[in-house]
Amino acid sequence: MKSSAISLHHRHGEQDFLINLIDSPGHVDFSSEVSTAVRLCDGAIVVVDAVEGVCPQTQAVLRQAWLENIKPVLVINKIDRLIVELKLTPQEAYRQLQQILQQVNAVTGTLFTSKVLEERAEKDREVGEEPGEELGEEPGEEPGEAAGEQVYDWSAGLEQVDDSNLYFSPDQGNVVFASAVDGWGFSVQQFALIYSQRMGIRKEVLLKTLWGDFYLDARARRIMKGAQARGKKPLFVQLVLDNIWSLYDAVVTRRDQQKVEKVVSSLGVKVLPRDSRHSDPKVLLHAILSQWLPVSQAVLSMVCEKLPSPLDMTPERVERLMSVGSRQFDSLPEETQALKRAFLQCSSGGDVPTIVFVSKMVAVDAKALPQNRPRPLTQQQLAQRRELARKRHAERMAADGPGESTPPGGQPASLSTDQMEALTLTDSKLEDEEEQKEVFIAFARVYSGTVKKGDRVFVLGPKYDPAQGLSTLPEGCRPTDDPPEVPHLSCCSLDCLYLLMGRELVELDEVPAGNVLGIRGLEECVQKSATLSTSPACSPFIPLNFEATPIVRVAIEPKHPGEMPKLVQGMRLLNQADPCAEVLILETGEHVLVTAGEVHLQRCLDDLRDRFAKIEISVSKPIIPFRETVVRPPKVDMVNEELGKQQKVAIIHQVKDEGSQGRLSDTLQVDPNGLVTLTTPNRLATVSIRAIPLPKEVTDLLESSTELIRTLEQLNMSLREGKRLEVSLRTLESIAGLKTQLESLLQGRKWRNAVERIWSFGPRRYGPNILLNSVEGYQRPSVWQCLSKADLTGEAGPHCASLRDFDNSIVSGFQLATLSGPMCEEPLMGVCFSVERWDIQASTLPPHQESLEEDSLAQEAFPNSQGEASTEMCSHMEDPSPELCQTRSRQEPAPAARYGQVSGQLIAAVKEACRQAFQAQPQRLMAAMYTCEIMATADVLGRVYGVLGKREGRVLHDEMKEGTDMFVIKAILPVAESFGFADEIRKRTSGLASPQLVFSHWEVISSDPYWVPTTEEEYLHFGEKADSANQALKYMNAVRRRKGLYVEEKIVEHAEKQRTLSKNK
Repeated sequence: MKSSAISLHHRHGEQDFLINLIDSPGHVDFSSEVSTAVRLCDGAIVVVDAVEGVCPQTQAVLRQAWLENIKPVLVINKIDRLIVELKLTPQEAYRQLQQILQQVNAVTGTLFTSKVLEERAEKDREVGEEPGEELGEEPGEEPGEAAGEQVYDWSAGLEQVDDSNLYFSPDQGNVVFASAVDGWGFSVQQFALIYSQRMGIRKEVLLKTLWGDFYLDARARRIMKGAQARGKKPLFVQLVLDNIWSLYDAVVTRRDQQKVEKVVSSLGVKVLPRDSRHSDPKVLLHAILSQWLPVSQAVLSMVCEKLPSPLDMTPERVERLMSVGSRQFDSLPEETQALKRAFLQCSSGGDVPTIVFVSKMVAVDAKALPQNRPRPLTQQQLAQRRELARKRHAERMAADGPGESTPPGGQPASLSTDQMEALTLTDSKLEDEEEQKEVFIAFARVYSGTVKKGDRVFVLGPKYDPAQGLSTLPEGCRPTDDPPEVPHLSCCSLDCLYLLMGRELVELDEVPAGNVLGIRGLEECVQKSATLSTSPACSPFIPLNFEATPIVRVAIEPKHPGEMPKLVQGMRLLNQADPCAEVLILETGEHVLVTAGEVHLQRCLDDLRDRFAKIEISVSKPIIPFRETVVRPPKVDMVNEELGKQQKVAIIHQVKDEGSQGRLSDTLQVDPNGLVTLTTPNRLATVSIRAIPLPKEVTDLLESSTELIRTLEQLNMSLREGKRLEVSLRTLESIAGLKTQLESLLQGRKWRNAVERIWSFGPRRYGPNILLNSVEGYQRPSVWQCLSKADLTGEAGPHCASLRDFDNSIVSGFQLATLSGPMCEEPLMGVCFSVERWDIQASTLPPHQESLEEDSLAQEAFPNSQGEASTEMCSHMEDPSPELCQTRSRQEPAPAARYGQVSGQLIAAVKEACRQAFQAQPQRLMAAMYTCEIMATADVLGRVYGVLGKREGRVLHDEMKEGTDMFVIKAILPVAESFGFADEIRKRTSGLASPQLVFSHWEVISSDPYWVPTTEEEYLHFGEKADSANQALKYMNAVRRRKGLYVEEKIVEHAEKQRTLSKNK
């Protein structure tokens, strides 16, 4: 289940072509392999099943090809299933093929439309014409009577763009119909050429009419339009499909020997007697069709005619590849922009810089390398080995017993042939054991220049800045010059170059531009992917776009504890060899493997056991990720009875009282509205925080904008440090767009001016939770300060210096609280924490003054920890006493000791206040959900629904595929219930249904994990114990049990005294 490459020489017409073909797996769990392959290619062959049609993976592949700006062609495969399995007529098969083309073109059209609209929106922003301005109407005017009666038409941009070459159509030559298992495939051009010679019709006319609503009028001997309206057989059915169907009928169905011989003679193909006499008719069919319509000829000819060569790379693709993160191509240094010409020329000359991109690292057995491959021995080598074995045997015999093995002549004793072979085999086994290890080969493509064996190149990390590199390195610096250290830049040598031929590797001395190759010697410099270049001006390529999200986690440990170093080394190798797998070490010390799905997980575990670690391992049950959130108080109870206001308050009080047991009431206060007020243990600071659920649209927006929020945080950090930044206009527009979207989604009195008051995002400063500044009188710099031109020049705005030091403590406490929630220590999602009060209790300073002074004198190791805190308190007092300020002025804190005991207690207080505010609201778990697409026949539809219902799945819709008895069911399924789902559904349906699971979204589990019956109706419905299944409680307790947290459950509910035979009481 990995991508494999092969280089093919193909002669098409009068020209020779070298085709680098990369085959990638089709399972959705391995879409990361497609991502690594797409980056290295100029075109893509998209293979679609003629029965199943467009699947989720087909959409993912088309989207990846679109994002990488490469041209796709289409192969509709498995047409033999329409004939043999579904037993469709040629007319029905034609309709099925039409529908598949429409589905594929619909996906392509959606991608095209989104791109055009995005470009038009950018153009409008540049001109300054906002769409919202055109929609504005003066009050009192009738709709449509606004100024100029301008109505914003989203389709206007689509009509001006040429999309004639965008879609798949057989008459354009970018579609091949095939059956790979039977060895045949064809394009419309092949049959147009055949029938133009037979029927005397021009080839150009047949090309336009073979596919479409055309038919052949036998009387007029003309091709007419309107086959469907007149009930005529389409030309494609009459001239193409009827012939293939009749051949299958004669060979497979009826086995008509006379007709087969007639067909063979008319087609002019040669069939071996062995094939014609074979008991399996498919062998004879393959022999006939593979000579008449060879699938390799059809596909490779389409590739040569329709897909671009490396010389035809578009400037847009080059600019996109070199625009990393927030940097735009226009903002890159001039030397970097000049490299665009090297990309477009794709020259192999010695004067152009070498540019190579490594998309992934492939683990190869050392024995598979060309230099280690076993070769047949010559007679001379055999004689040398025989002599060496004879000497070793003589030495061994001499060591065992002196004088016994050597005859009087002094020659060693003669050995039999069997003994010699045994000795030679033993020696070769020892050599094999020494060489038995994994070697990493870089899977790469040369974009410019020529790569030679032994060359030294720069390895550009993903965060490498060419402007910084050019300013640090001397002018004209080469990798061979031993350059000075530059961040994210290193040098390495290319030990060996290989031509990739499937499983075989062919050693090369040099590889010119435009080719795919394997490179050995980069395992110490490249983790997963990297950019190599001989010029430090080259920009690193943008990261690969992975469709699959790694979400399935397992903890791994060796069965024998002494083999832990082998496991660590094996997981490091696995992390490097798999582009999508992630290896983590948790705080608990667990080694966790994160994969994209169940099939991907099984493949990774097999590789770990058999190839990388080579030890026995113990694997935990899958670690399912959850999220914690809060929701609005429910309006109805569990039996759909309306709740009164008192009842609602009672529920909140109940949760609050349970959560606050064992805590001091003098430091923690919770009011009925959910506002939590908490004072630090030293009574110096007090915070009041309220938890508010974010709207679902806002949560989804923050979840999809993590990279943009991370860039925003980096910009703010640079501004706080006083650094001057050059930010691309596109990045600023994206940030401004995010702010505008948040303002449009956060409407109402509760969210008034909320976007400007955002303090931070979390967890990790870019998550889907918000910290809101609602403190009266505290004006802090906005997180959107990078949007103002004054801030980008490095000028500091009006900052509240007095609260600046502890401002970071509030943010740190918020980050800790959102990273692990109170329910089961899982991250929070969709929660807004509003800080409504944050003050320093000045009234508590005088009683503590003497103790603080004594502590500062007694603890010489921390002389400034208490003094700094008191100085801060003094600055906040409205009328501080002169004596106190003079005492504190003698203890000026050092800059490094700015954060003292107050800061640490404030972080803990904010974290605890956030958790208490969270618990004061109705809490819910959020589960990760898969989108599940299942194809099944009508006979097993009920069993499929049964399996989905048993696993908490929910069917969204089902529809019957036109022309077949197959149903397509689309459902959503919790990731927690997905393990073993595919196997169970295949067993229950006897293999007639197969699911495809793709991670979709996070969804709130509606049931309350802390629910207990409170009303009379609930007691009557659920009973006093209310011990019916609570899905959220089951998930929560499972996570708490795995993490070693307290789980409130009864181990034994009903017990009896043990009765034994000896004492029956």
